[in-house]
Amino acid sequence: MTDNKKIGFFQSGTPWVWLNAGAVSISMIMVIGLLVLIAVRGLGHFWPKAIWQIEYEENGAITKLIGERAKTETVSARQLREAGIKHNFKEEFIERTLLKIGNRDVYGFDFRLIVAPLEKSVSLPPELIVLERTEWGNFYGELVEIEENGVTIQAGTEELWDKLSSRVERVAELRERIAGIEKSEIGAINFKMEKLRLRTRAMEIASRNNAEEQAEMAGTKAQLDADYDALKARLDVLYADIRRDAVTLRVMTGEEISINLSKVVKATRPNAMSILTKVQHYFGNLIDFVSDDPREANTEGGIFPAIFGTVMMVLLMSVIVTPFGVIAAIYLREYAKQGFVTRLVRISVNNLAGVPSIVYGVFGLGFFVYVLGGNIDQLFYPEALPSPTFGSGGLMWASLTLALLTVPVVIVATEEGLARIPRAVREGSLALGATKAETLWRIVIPMASPAMMTGLILAVARAAGEVAPLMLVGAVKLAPSLPLDMNAPFLHLERKFMHLGFHIYDVGFQSPNVEAARPLVYATALILVAVIILLNLSAIYIRNHLREKYRTLEQ
Repeated sequence: MTDNKKIGFFQSGTPWVWLNAGAVSISMIMVIGLLVLIAVRGLGHFWPKAIWQIEYEENGAITKLIGERAKTETVSARQLREAGIKHNFKEEFIERTLLKIGNRDVYGFDFRLIVAPLEKSVSLPPELIVLERTEWGNFYGELVEIEENGVTIQAGTEELWDKLSSRVERVAELRERIAGIEKSEIGAINFKMEKLRLRTRAMEIASRNNAEEQAEMAGTKAQLDADYDALKARLDVLYADIRRDAVTLRVMTGEEISINLSKVVKATRPNAMSILTKVQHYFGNLIDFVSDDPREANTEGGIFPAIFGTVMMVLLMSVIVTPFGVIAAIYLREYAKQGFVTRLVRISVNNLAGVPSIVYGVFGLGFFVYVLGGNIDQLFYPEALPSPTFGSGGLMWASLTLALLTVPVVIVATEEGLARIPRAVREGSLALGATKAETLWRIVIPMASPAMMTGLILAVARAAGEVAPLMLVGAVKLAPSLPLDMNAPFLHLERKFMHLGFHIYDVGFQSPNVEAARPLVYATALILVAVIILLNLSAIYIRNHLREKYRTLEQ
């Protein structure tokens, strides 16, 4: 009886149910743990860190250090002695801190390691200031004086800080006006000048000497030159205005350094902030990270161009892959003769889903970029040669490559959806006099649309995170302009673009300052996950809406 009970227990499938449930639970815990790790490391980067002033014993002398504690770890005393730190440590294990001292242009480095037993005194002076700059990273120091048009302003600490804050806000407004003129107005003029140059070159290639057309082009060029000169004069005034003020700070070595405020993005005093002020500053940093352009070789600033490029590429890929995948699935399921060839095609489609993505990237580079793009340049853009237009990586070729990468997923999902539609529905439609095409268009495809959306969801989830093929067909470290702007034809498919996945790779593995860039890797990874989730949720909402709409037909 015991044996029968054991056999019955295993035959019931209960152990396998528990095994599967355990595997799913472990997978969920790992995924949630990974997301929590990324969120904590990424979102924690934007919280204003305390700035410590430390009296540190070094080679028998006391040195003053100023900086923020970036990372703390516990190491053995033996390990420290082997690293060259000569001290009679009483403890076996010592806390070691990576201190971000900033001021890379002054010291030549912005991180250093310190150990807890050599910290003789620590404090959090409220007057310590952090300057976030357009280059050279953060600057830490004590405010000494402000200079305005060569006139030195000296006052009490609080009054001087108020004057500095108002001037930093003024510089930020001027910087926005300068960026608006350079990117929008001068960018539009440069775009028109390039079009005019290509038009002139096309006339030379065609040996077309039309005096009236040449006069028109000369007039247009003269007008563009005049507009550019006017904008250049406005920019000169703004640049002179933004360079008006400077600030002098005393660094930890006692040296006083003067910094022009045109290079300062933000000025904060973290040690003097209340909790409410820190929360406001935190959300301001987060918004700036999502909405600003990158700086300092992508290790500072924001990631808006990468977010924009990722979403644009995924949307364009979806527009391309959906019709091709759906049409192929409809043909295989509804029209193709079910025989050896059809089975072979299905096997090939399933195998394509397992091909490494870099292979698709090489194919996209060789076929889309060099063959198609090169021929398009020869036929339609000869005036731009030897500079390629479509004969180089760009948004369109990246979208096509990823569409090719994900089309097997859409085909399989759509075929599964078509197979689940009852045969009686088709026969009923045909019995009422509808043709096969009408039955497909009005009955079968609408009922299978949730399955099509499922395929699209899977395609988006895979395509949004791909990096390897994009490195070959269009993604770049820094794109000078977005693929969508106000210059006709507005959507520029030939332009290179930034991508969140490639941005993570570049910041994490190609950055000259790894320690400073590490928090940005986590933050960018979190944004990538959020973008993928939002895209998938949008597709899931549409799928659920379609499923509810056609549920009565299935019944």
